[in-house]
Parts: sequence; structure tokens; C-alpha cells
Amino acid sequence: MQEREVVLTKREVEGRLVPSGTEIMIPSDTFVTITQSLGGSFTVAVNGNLARIEGHDADALGKQPLQSSFETPADGSVNENQVWEALRNCYDPEIPVNVVDLGLIYECAIMQKTDQPGDPENKVHILMTLTAAGCGMGPVIADDVKRKVENVPNVDKVEVELTFDPPWNNDMLTDEAKLELGML
Repeated sequence: MQEREVVLTKREVEGRLVPSGTEIMIPSDTFVTITQSLGGSFTVAVNGNLARIEGHDADALGKQPLQSSFETPADGSVNENQVWEALRNCYDPEIPVNVVDLGLIYECAIMQKTDQPGDPENKVHILMTLTAAGCGMGPVIADDVKRKVENVPNVDKVEVELTFDPPWNNDMLTDEAKLELGML
């Protein structure tokens, strides 16, 4: 992650204000400061606000989108390690720690397709929480989780369920996250 890089937008680009999640349009030729670039998305400071720009719009910042490099299992199965790697590429736009190390992922269940007629898909169900119940960026983070897991080879369907039971607390952080955040 390179911090505090000032760039000029190359084209108009959609962003979401942090922490409210409100959509905004950032005009072309606007100076923005990239404050975080993790997991393929960007948090930028623009006109006194923070905004998140999705990775597919990286070109608007003069950047290249993050490319997935997963190998496809030949047997048609879903590799659980690849699912967890995809989850570790999802970041809260305000916190430089991925959702796994933040302790936001409560459950990740993979239902492999079988030869049964009623089960034609490889499905991944993710039960997750947010650091705060009223987080305006919650739907954005959940969509990021869904989109990144959908890019894992052989995944046909992803369901992301938000829960606040139990509520998130600092004890759910991994030691690595606590170290990154200066809590150790």
C-alpha cells in the first residue's frame, strides 16, 4: 500500500462517501489524494471528504485494476483456500485491515455441487458482521465480499448474510490486525 499519493482523475468516476455510503461523482481533472489502496479498491480524499472508488474504476486514477490469479481446479470443485484468499482482499475503506483479520467473517460454508438434479451449483454462504451496526459502508463491504468470492474459480453463487449477533468487538481482531492498528 502506497500512502498519500496525489493524482488527477483521468475521467469522471463514481465513488461512495465514507462512512455514509452515499454515491458521488468525482469529475474528470480533479485532484484526489489516495489514502488507501488495498484489495484493489481505493480510498481517496476529495474536497474534504473520504470516498471509496472500486477497483474496476482504477483507470480513472491512472492505476491498473487488481487481477485475480487463481488456478482453476480441474475437478470442478471450489478451493476453500482460494475463497479465504479472496476474503482477505476485502478491506474496510477506513481501516487498513482485511475483513478476515478484522474478525468480520463469522462463517464461510462451501456447498459443492453434486450429481443430484436439484443441486447444480457450487455455492458459498458467508455470514459476516460489521464493526458498527449503523455503518453506511456495510452494503458496499458486503458487495465487495460477494464480488470477490464470485471471482473464485468454479463458484456459481455467493450469498452474503449480515448479522450483528454477536456484535463485533476489538477482541475479534487477529493479533496481526492489532499490531497493524497499534493495539499491541
